[in-house]
Amino acid sequence: MRVIKVESKMILTVKGMTCGGCVGSVTRAIQRKAPDATVKIDLPSGRVDVSGLLAPDAARAAIEAAGYEVVSVA
Repeated sequence: MRVIKVESKMILTVKGMTCGGCVGSVTRAIQRKAPDATVKIDLPSGRVDVSGLLAPDAARAAIEAAGYEVVSVA
């Protein structure tokens, strides 16, 4: 059986990010799971755009393991 990975795009709303260090922590958490993922973060709104070979549940788990609350995933 051959497994084909498909790139996904998602928008997460994350609570608890307050500074550039938080942005770095969230970015690193996601990229540990998917090194080629693209992460764009808007700090004031808490919006995290992720595209890459990463399932939404894995992105949520990585961010929450870093100490932040994921409010929504779309």
